Amino acid sequence: MGIYEELVARGLIAQVTDENEIKELVNNGKATFYIGFDPTADSLHVGHFMALCLMKRLQMAGNRPIALIGGGTAMIGDPSGRTDMRSMMTKETIQHNCDCFKHQMERFIEFGEGKAQMVNNADWLLGLNYVDVLREVGACFSVNNMLRAECYKQRMEKGLSFLEFNYMIMQSYDFYHLYQNYGCNMQFGGNDQWSNMLGGTELIRRKLGKDAHAMTITLLLNSEGKKMGKTAKGAVWLDPNKTSPFEFYQYWRNVEDADVLKFIRMLTFLPLEEIDAMDKWEGSQLNRAKEILAYELTKLVHGEDEANKAQDAAKALFGAGGASENTPAFTLADEDFVDGSIDILTMLVKSGMTPSKSEARRAVEQGGVTVDGEKVTNIKATFTKDAFANGLLVKRGKKNFLKFTV
Repeated sequence: MGIYEELVARGLIAQVTDENEIKELVNNGKATFYIGFDPTADSLHVGHFMALCLMKRLQMAGNRPIALIGGGTAMIGDPSGRTDMRSMMTKETIQHNCDCFKHQMERFIEFGEGKAQMVNNADWLLGLNYVDVLREVGACFSVNNMLRAECYKQRMEKGLSFLEFNYMIMQSYDFYHLYQNYGCNMQFGGNDQWSNMLGGTELIRRKLGKDAHAMTITLLLNSEGKKMGKTAKGAVWLDPNKTSPFEFYQYWRNVEDADVLKFIRMLTFLPLEEIDAMDKWEGSQLNRAKEILAYELTKLVHGEDEANKAQDAAKALFGAGGASENTPAFTLADEDFVDGSIDILTMLVKSGMTPSKSEARRAVEQGGVTVDGEKVTNIKATFTKDAFANGLLVKRGKKNFLKFTV
C-alpha cells in the first residue's frame, strides 16, 4: 500500500484534483507540498493535529513539507467558517505566534536542508504593490465565481468586508509564489479551504500555462478538526503551559465512543491492520481503545515520559481512586489562608476548578465535590494547613480533580 492509499484508508482524503498525478507524486516521494497555519494564537491546538500528523506521514514517505505561517494573511483574517471579522493583531504578536508554532511543529516534522521548510507569507505579501497585484493577479479571478464560494456565502447576509474579500486572492497568491520560488507542486487543506485552494491552482495554470502541474487535495479537516479543537472548556492546546500533558491525555481519553476508532485511524501511527482488528471492539473494550488513543497522542505531542506519567495518574485516580506522584497538583500559598484555614469555595475558585464562587457553591451543594474521597456538602467547610501535609485530593464531578498542597 502506497502512502496515498494509506491516507485514503485512514479516512483523511475528502476531495482531490488530478488524482492519478497526485498519487504518482506522493507515492514516489516527489511531492513538495504546503499546508497553511494562521498564527491567531501563541500555540497550536488539537484542531491543527490532523494537518501536523499528515505532514509527518508524508515526510516519512520521502515528500517535502512546507509549513506556511500566515503572517501576512493574518493581517486580514480568513472569513471561512466565521460569522464576524477577526480582531486585528499587531505585527509583533503575529511574529511571536509564528515563533511558538515552529517550536511545536518540530515535534512532528524535521526541518533543515532538503527537509521540511517553514516560510512566512508576510515575507512576500507585505511588500506587494496594490496596483501590480491588481494587474498581475486580479484579472485571473471572477467576482461572480468568488461570491459563489462557500467561505463567502456564509458571510454575505451579515456583511463581508472588502478586506476579507481579498483573502482568497492572497491565499491563491501564496501557492503561486511557492510554486515559482520553492518548487511547491501541491497544497493540502481542510474542506472549508477548498474554494481558496482551487483559486491557487487556477491562478498558476492561467499565469504559467495549463501544463503547470499544481495540484490540490482537501482533507477531512473541517468538521473533524473543529470537533477536536473544542471542548466545554475551550481549545485544547499543544503548549503544556496552556493544557497540561495530563489534561491533554484526559481529553482524548474522554472522546465519544463513536469517535475513538475514527481518531485512532486518522491520528495515530499504529498499523492499519492493528486498528482494523479494533473495529469489532465494543463495551469495555472501547475504554481500552480510548486509553490507546490518549497514550499514543500524548506521546506524540509531549514525549513518552509525559505520556507514561499521564497514564499512571489516570489509572491511580480512576482505578484505585487515589492520587499518585503524577497527579495534577495545585499549590496554595500562605496568604491564601485566613487565620490558618481556607474554605472549600476559595480552593475551587483559586485552582480554576470552578470559574466563580457561585458555581463552586452550586457544585458543593449538589454533592459534586469530594475531598480525599469524602463528599463535602457544606459550603462553609474549611481546612487547616496541617490537613495539607500529605496533600488533599479534591474532585469536582468524575473527571476534574487536583491534589492540593501548600
